[in-house]
Amino acid sequence: MKKKTMVAISAGFFLLACSPNKKEREQFEVSYPETKKVDQVDDYFGVKISDPYRWLEDDRSAETETWVNAQNEVTFGYLDKIPFRTALKDKLTALADYERYGSPFKKNGKYYFFKNDGLQNQSVLYVQDALTAEPSVFLDPNTLSEDGTVALSGFSFSNNGKYFAYTISRSGSDWQEIYIMDLQSGKLLDDHILWAKFTGASWQGDGFYYSAYDAPAKGKEFSSVNENHKIYYHIIGEHQSKDRLVYQNKLEPKRFYSAQVDEDENVLFIFESGAGRGNNLYVKDLRQKDAAIIQIADNMDNSYSPVEVLGERILILTNDNAPKYKIMETTISSPEQKNWKELIPESNAVLSSADVIGNKLILNYEQDASNHVYRYDLDGKLLNEIELPALGTAGFSGEKDEQEAFFVFTSFTFPTSIYRYNTETNKTELYRRPDVNFNSKDYVTEQIFFTSKDGTKVPMFLTYKKGLKKNGQNPVLLYGYGGFNISLTPSFSTSRLPFIENGGIYVQVNLRGGSEYGEEWHIAGTKMQKQNVFDDFIAAAEYMIAQKYTCSDKIAVMGGSNGGLLVGAVINQRPELFKVAIAQVGVMDMLRYHKFTIGWNWSSDYGTSEDSKEMFEYLRAYSPLHNLKQGTAYPATLITTADHDDRVVPAHSFKYAAALQQANESTNPTLIRIDTKSGHGAGKPMAKVIEEQADTYSFIFWNLGMELEH
Repeated sequence: MKKKTMVAISAGFFLLACSPNKKEREQFEVSYPETKKVDQVDDYFGVKISDPYRWLEDDRSAETETWVNAQNEVTFGYLDKIPFRTALKDKLTALADYERYGSPFKKNGKYYFFKNDGLQNQSVLYVQDALTAEPSVFLDPNTLSEDGTVALSGFSFSNNGKYFAYTISRSGSDWQEIYIMDLQSGKLLDDHILWAKFTGASWQGDGFYYSAYDAPAKGKEFSSVNENHKIYYHIIGEHQSKDRLVYQNKLEPKRFYSAQVDEDENVLFIFESGAGRGNNLYVKDLRQKDAAIIQIADNMDNSYSPVEVLGERILILTNDNAPKYKIMETTISSPEQKNWKELIPESNAVLSSADVIGNKLILNYEQDASNHVYRYDLDGKLLNEIELPALGTAGFSGEKDEQEAFFVFTSFTFPTSIYRYNTETNKTELYRRPDVNFNSKDYVTEQIFFTSKDGTKVPMFLTYKKGLKKNGQNPVLLYGYGGFNISLTPSFSTSRLPFIENGGIYVQVNLRGGSEYGEEWHIAGTKMQKQNVFDDFIAAAEYMIAQKYTCSDKIAVMGGSNGGLLVGAVINQRPELFKVAIAQVGVMDMLRYHKFTIGWNWSSDYGTSEDSKEMFEYLRAYSPLHNLKQGTAYPATLITTADHDDRVVPAHSFKYAAALQQANESTNPTLIRIDTKSGHGAGKPMAKVIEEQADTYSFIFWNLGMELEH
């Protein structure tokens, strides 16, 4: 039987939804598609768990396709009724229509940079002989497909200056293809690598290393478990079938393996990951013919990342016995960990990245979720802090032997700008600043530390328009992630501007599970401590209410991927605390996530239902799919996913949407938006980005009682 609900329609601007004088709202009917149930029951350590929507895991079946089309018809039918949706899309389009540049980088005596004219689906790679010379198009990804759904996912220049390799992804999939261009003629060669994944092209001579899987079974390209990742070496001009197998580990078929060669082609690094929070590291001395591959780090709960090879020296960034990271050094001839020496010790801030530019170490530290950058000499002596424009996020690039460097800087009210920096003189100058229709002086960003359930102090950033009053009625968009050692640092996005301009507060919460305070902060949000992440997010909402910024009827929550899991978990645990929920490409089935594509790789953060009964019970206790309660009044929820998402397969969102529609007894809508020819998010064409932004924010505005006035 089809389920029906009456969905609230706002009758006024900024309704005082939290006041005793709340106005009645006009209603209209939404009829959800019928979703059949099957008698699927699984046994977990003697506990029987029903999975009635298991059939939706087959995302390529005709039956699932029919269900998807029916759900989209309901969702877009609802969105079409929002009167300002078109105006909001036009507003977002206009805001995004400005020239955006990437940081210049130098290769073989020429400068390269990415540029988007404003509304191009994909940014274009340009080349110029000097910074003042007229640039020309080097590679335009927009020519690779008519609809912009083929994206450039990576590139590399051969060290001998002869070749350019680039990888593409189609429709947002993680699968990659590698193509080669001859730099002298500019012509595309016949070389074509298929079924590559999580890889680039790392050059040695007239060939490169890459990682790939065997071709998957037809029809299972985007859902079957990825196993037996291998490293190959490809010689230019040869067919892929002749590529030399360099490394594989048949004993660990689900791990990832990737290769990296230093610029001087003296060392081959091999990385092994997928069985812990970090990676194993191997090296091979390429100066010695037939040299053995030597494992130099073997604790996969620690990270080991080569910074640079300087002659005989190898510099390595690691959190081994240093939760906030340090830099160690070793040698090519004696690289074993017992020979490592400390170059830069651990400090109170998190060392998030390190580069050698102009024979100086440029170290980027994260302190309270903002970047601070320092210049060191190659012996580890601190020279100075590099002044940044404000509190925000910076990223440096440059060549190890050249003094010229560039860095990009961004913050919530600071559009991404590019600066030129001299590593010898410590001089900085503005290189490019975008012309955005936005006046940063009209807005405020503040950082607040609130107390979570267990007493932990957690930071969050609030951005809003000047003059905002703490009257308990302001719309709030609460955004979080909280996992996989990923930090949420300040960044600029035009998509948030209409929300803020119309009286909203954008809140970015630095939850446990991220890397804001190092590995200990990360671990505190993993496995059987995952509830800390949800408690932090709930406490952030409660703080905003207690401080009279807002009220529960004015709070929207948003998150993607692991953040989608976050949204699903918190609206289950505290449905009355939030008015709107946006769950983007979320991990919703915590009992079966590890059975699809690379899901097994997330076990270092989550654990799996097969580990132990205790771990199973913990996962079941917060799994969004398994904690929906019949008859509960859930927030207005928009679930988003895409048909080519082979990172978090759409089955998560399909099953969750079906279950939520069945359980929800409120007048709030529970909709799912399923994009086509799209994936997890990377490489999505600008046209699709704006369409999704318009739909998402229209849904938020409408269900928070907002109007689009600015």
